This record gives sequence, C-alpha cells and structure tokens, in this order.
Amino acid sequence: MTFGEQPAYLRVAGDLRKKIADGLLPPHTRLPSQARIREEYGVSDTVALEARKVLMAEGLVEGRSGSGTYVRARPVPRRIARSGYRPAGGATPFRQEQADGEAHGTWESRSEQAEASGAVAERLGIKSGDRVMCTRYVFREVGEAVMLSTSWEPLDLTGRTPVMLPEEGPLGGMGVVERMAAIDVVVDNVTEEVGARPGLAEELLALGGVPGHVVLVVHRTFYASGRAVETADVVVPADRYRVAYHLPVK
Repeated sequence: MTFGEQPAYLRVAGDLRKKIADGLLPPHTRLPSQARIREEYGVSDTVALEARKVLMAEGLVEGRSGSGTYVRARPVPRRIARSGYRPAGGATPFRQEQADGEAHGTWESRSEQAEASGAVAERLGIKSGDRVMCTRYVFREVGEAVMLSTSWEPLDLTGRTPVMLPEEGPLGGMGVVERMAAIDVVVDNVTEEVGARPGLAEELLALGGVPGHVVLVVHRTFYASGRAVETADVVVPADRYRVAYHLPVK
C-alpha cells in the first residue's frame, strides 16, 4: 500500500478509521490483530501498535480483557437545545437544561456551603474564599446518567433567604430566574461559553465513559443588573450530545 507524507501510524489509523465509518468494520467487530495490520499495510509492529493506540484514544475501539480489541458502538448524538425561552409555569432543572418538552428525566442533587475558588470567584465577581452555596446535580434518563452540573451562588445574596438552598423550600427545583425574583432580584442576562476537554476521572465514572473521553462543558452565568447571581458548569459526554443554540433575532 502506497502512503503519502503523513507518519505511517497515522495513515494506518486513518484507513482503519474510514473502514469503521463506512461500516466495513461494524460495531462489535474485532479489530485486525497487530500481526494482520503489519502484513496488510506493510508496516512494523511498532507502527501497527501505535495505529491501534490512536483508534483507542479516539474512542473508536475498546479492549476486552483476554479477547482482543473491538469496534465500539457509536451512539447517535442527541441535541441539547439552549434557548432564552422558558416553558410557561416554570421548569425542572432537567427540563431547563435540555429544553425538551418530551424529556422525562430525574435528578439527584446535593447542596453545601463552600469557599469560592479563584475561578468561581472571578466568574461571580466576588473574592476568592467568599462563601457560596455549591450544588451538584446528576441528571438521568431511564436510569442512565446523561449530564452533570455544578452551580455556585454567592451567600451574601441568597444566605438567610427562602431560596438559599436551590432544591429545597417553596421554590425548590425552580429555575434561577424564578428563585431570584422571589428575593426581588431581577435576572436580565445570561451568558454561556462552550468548550471541550478530557473528562475528569470522577465525571467519566458517573457518565459511563472511559479514560480519555472528551466532555463538553458549558460555563453558564446569570446576571442581574450586571451582577453575577449564579454560575454553573454543565458537563455532558461529547460523543453523545451536540449543543444547539436558538438565538432570538433583534
């Protein structure tokens, strides 16, 4: 097989990747052995091994103890729709994040007081070490964890009020806008920044991923008259979701 200018292991990985994408190596099919790759492509054992490592790092294949390396089933990406519009009557946090009227999810949450890290303090416009209410969520569909979220609210704003705990009290489970309105804070702006990074070990454990998998992270912050009143990190598996924005035309 004649190759171009790319390193040999990348060219071999690229050809195997194309076979996976074209269905010539369908899900659950065993990947050609290192010896077979060496013979078919006319490369060394080292090149064959590195090509297999590339596919594994990309999440296209997985090793099974005592059995070999197999093509992974690739999930069809689902959309997470982000919008400035909210359903009438308020929404659960899960519906707020997914903006999907057909979603039937459940969630678990845990709130605790904490000191703001430097990064969180910068996003909230407070001092590092100031007290915040930190709430961690695990969102599930049909029992499967599909999304993680961690939010922080400055306690100098919500402390000793009925909305100090986001999931408890008369407005427990409502969105930030509704909860802040109850203490006469009018939320008038929200910003979101989307990025990708390798998932942390604890994130991948919760989401059913494997080391090296990439996650999408949405940094979301709500503002009232220029003051940040809540900031959150929303984490979803990058291979299972796409973030779609619906932006109003002004």
